[in-house]
Amino acid sequence: MTDLPTRRSRRLAEADRARAAEHEARAAAAEPPTVAIDLRAPAPVPEIVTGRRRDRAPEQPAEDRTRVMGILNVTPDSFSDGGLHQAYDDAVQHARDLVAAGADLVDVGGESTRPGAERVPVDVEQDRVVPVVRELVAEGIAVSVDTMNASTAERAVEAGAAIVNDVSGGLADDDMARVVRDTGAGFVVMHWRGHSDRMYRNAEYAHAVEEVRREVEHRVAELIILGVREEQVVIDPGLGFAKQGVQNWEILAGYERFASIGLPVLVAASRKRFLDGVGSAAGAPPRDRDLATAAISLLAAERGAWGVRVHDPAPTRAVLDVWDAWRAARS
Repeated sequence: MTDLPTRRSRRLAEADRARAAEHEARAAAAEPPTVAIDLRAPAPVPEIVTGRRRDRAPEQPAEDRTRVMGILNVTPDSFSDGGLHQAYDDAVQHARDLVAAGADLVDVGGESTRPGAERVPVDVEQDRVVPVVRELVAEGIAVSVDTMNASTAERAVEAGAAIVNDVSGGLADDDMARVVRDTGAGFVVMHWRGHSDRMYRNAEYAHAVEEVRREVEHRVAELIILGVREEQVVIDPGLGFAKQGVQNWEILAGYERFASIGLPVLVAASRKRFLDGVGSAAGAPPRDRDLATAAISLLAAERGAWGVRVHDPAPTRAVLDVWDAWRAARS
């Protein structure tokens, strides 16, 4: 049997612990935990994302134009022009040609995302694109970098790229949101359902437009929670990515549903397989799809698209200039 002094000591110790716990609870309620706040001013969003197109007249409103993004694949295996511009000098010259033909910016990519393409090592991708980005920026050319790798995006932005064009919308690399957040770069967020070697297995939709729209909107919400600002984001419904044939036409026909998200929209249809036989002979080389691409560019611009991504800017620039002249005569 426990003696009285021992029982009394135990009761006193329990009372002391209770008082200490009560004191800690009151202190916690009175003093909320300290939260670290980043007091740095956010990096400015590049003008190519938010401002006027370079050849737009000053009296025309900033939202009343569609940018032409010229495609530069510094790769051996892209579906349309693989190997044509893989050498540094060829890549830089082709970028100059794209701008001369009417591109507002050049989208430089070092990893093919054609159907079935395999990933390339990050160091190989960076060796392909970073020197080209640096040279184009030095020449005054606006540049976006087409990459799913956060480290490549970071190096390209350090070299002067204004936009990160990520076909995975940041899903392929968890660090991408941080890079975009910290650099202030524009961010093209594409609808994505997996890498190129397996994406067509996921091309199943009960209602393509609504499902793609919902997934894009959800992804943007996730990015905003991670600190990416809304004004940095351009959305891309991902034509040809995890979408087969008619599904791409449904996406285009449902353009207004994507625009209703309230963010700028990029349309990237250039030379893709679903254009085969539309405006050109079935089975013809992909470059024969440039007129169909230009027609889509015009339809996208009429609906207010932020930009169109094309292999050959010349026909797209021509139809957009005709449309501008038509509208000017009506005003």
